[in-house]
Amino acid sequence: MRVALQAVLTGRVAPLGEKGAASAIAKRPVEGPVAVGPLGLAGDEQADRRVHGGPEKAVHHYALDHAAAWRSELPGLPDLLERPGAFGENVSTHGLTEAEICVGDLWRVGSALLQVSQARQPCFKLNLRFGVPDMARRVQTSGRTGWYYRVIETGVVAAGDTLELVERPHPDWPLSRLLHHFYVDRLDAAALQAIADLAPLTESWRALAARRLASGAVEDWRRRLGEEG
Repeated sequence: MRVALQAVLTGRVAPLGEKGAASAIAKRPVEGPVAVGPLGLAGDEQADRRVHGGPEKAVHHYALDHAAAWRSELPGLPDLLERPGAFGENVSTHGLTEAEICVGDLWRVGSALLQVSQARQPCFKLNLRFGVPDMARRVQTSGRTGWYYRVIETGVVAAGDTLELVERPHPDWPLSRLLHHFYVDRLDAAALQAIADLAPLTESWRALAARRLASGAVEDWRRRLGEEG
């Protein structure tokens, strides 16, 4: 499987929304090669490393394939959707979505080797980015979340490079299935046990599945989605 990179993007921390929340969600395309290190792209920033970035979420990928659906569902959205970077992604493509990406996939991108670590867990900053109060909830419900990679081999990437699948150790776990069990069929015991045992998945998501399995309850998403108060 091979897909061309439409854009490589980075961003700096800046005020977002009426209250000026610190965020680097506004990514812009970079011309030419960009170094990829253990923490992501050179020149890219994250405002809160507790929940964004780090070695397990070093590179964020979002599918341009979803733009048409968002325009159809929310015709009043700003022109963010007309170009890569609307969702704060570092790489954008056509032809690859959560249904075609699996947990643990190894992808060669330029000279770097990346591994799919988890789907994106949307937060309230998407509400501010789009000016839509429930945008984070919409992203979560739709399954059009995007995903993250950890960096297995550092290297260099550029727009126009090819994203090529090298290895797929867990073909039974596309991200669409993972998202279904996290956000739709949320207490399926067999699925939660399988997720907790899924070695390439980030430790935080494996632990979340284990907690649900032990407690028989789903965590409260309201604060993350900006639905409190």
